[in-house]
Amino acid sequence: MVGSRVALAVPLVVLVALLLGPAARGAPADPIVLGVPTALGSIEGADSLRAVQLAVDEINARGGVRVGGVQRPLQVVSIDTREHEPGIPIHDALAALEKLITERRPHAIVVRAFPSEVLLAAMDVVARYRVPYVVTIAMTPAFEARIASDPAKYRYLFRMGLQSEYFAGNLARVLGFVKSRFGLSRVQFVHQDVLWAKGTVGFLDTWARQAGWTVVSADAYPTGATDFSASVLRARTGRTQVLVPVFDMPQSGILLKQVKGARLPVLVLGFISPAVPADAWQTFEGAVDGMVQFVAEPGPIAIRALPKSVHFNRAYGQKYGEAARLKLSGHGPGPSYDAVYVVAAAMERAGTLDPDRVAEEIRKTDMEGVIGRIRFNDRHQVVYGGLPTQTAISLAFQWRAPGRRVVVFPEMAAEDEIRLPAGIAR
Repeated sequence: MVGSRVALAVPLVVLVALLLGPAARGAPADPIVLGVPTALGSIEGADSLRAVQLAVDEINARGGVRVGGVQRPLQVVSIDTREHEPGIPIHDALAALEKLITERRPHAIVVRAFPSEVLLAAMDVVARYRVPYVVTIAMTPAFEARIASDPAKYRYLFRMGLQSEYFAGNLARVLGFVKSRFGLSRVQFVHQDVLWAKGTVGFLDTWARQAGWTVVSADAYPTGATDFSASVLRARTGRTQVLVPVFDMPQSGILLKQVKGARLPVLVLGFISPAVPADAWQTFEGAVDGMVQFVAEPGPIAIRALPKSVHFNRAYGQKYGEAARLKLSGHGPGPSYDAVYVVAAAMERAGTLDPDRVAEEIRKTDMEGVIGRIRFNDRHQVVYGGLPTQTAISLAFQWRAPGRRVVVFPEMAAEDEIRLPAGIAR
């Protein structure tokens, strides 16, 4: 009699296991796929991919993401769009994005566009395929305008990285400080001829003239340019006191070497991508000395006011090595790491991988991250400001011998005031 009951029970257990799926049978659940299509040859793209993998490994070590009662691991798939390279057509970058979407079927995309031109072109592709998408690099404010123009169509798209208007506003605040503190009045802009940089300098040029600055010039250089001597000469003849570079290309560090070689007495204050990492002092043989360099988002520099930035910085070094930590770029890694946690939390709250429901939960995000408090405005942009308990923040530091990065902005994080290089004409 007992034997017959066992014989009946076994098929019943098998049937229940089949109905409940692989998790009930002890088999691993299918992974949740995160796509990372970006310019992997750029320092921002490569560092952001590593930051994503770090967050994925941390989440998986805790059991993965619980969706609909099932714990599922995260899996990263990436593709190099090469969109940072001079002469690469936007079409090629979009083709890489579409290839990843159609072949790897990601449940969400993070990091993505490097140039703003590619971001704007990619928005319709993402909307067509209905993939939740969190961008962390491209900075154009036109992204928000596009969201506002058709919220239903673009409901899957969000941005966590610094937007160029926030960046320009921070630059303006620091320029205002050096004007009032030191009596400087002559400024010159030198920038990359791309959408986000042109927008930043366009804003600053107008602001500076209204604020009483004499604008010596605003010089544009194509991506890949390696000679900035025309601007250095113009700075000397125009008696420039503050030189504001705005570049994300690797070659832009040559500008610093040319300024140093010409012994030009100016305060360099702006953003040169390769001059952010902690090893830039050695890379540029001290030519960064005295530069006030902006870091778009915390992470590459950890600050005590943001405990998660301290954790990220330490964990990145433990996973990838101290040399990699010292090379962390100033734009992308912090929000890319946070983006994984935002997406994972949204999926758990949604209880499904349905893109519409996940996108709706991303929109409702309110959490503490590496970059500060993460909340989206009605145009799907994370709000940046000066208080990390209320907003995300960006930082500026000044290079000081023998290779220290001293935080000088914002006030809540500052370690010291800006110091002027010797010889600036008043």
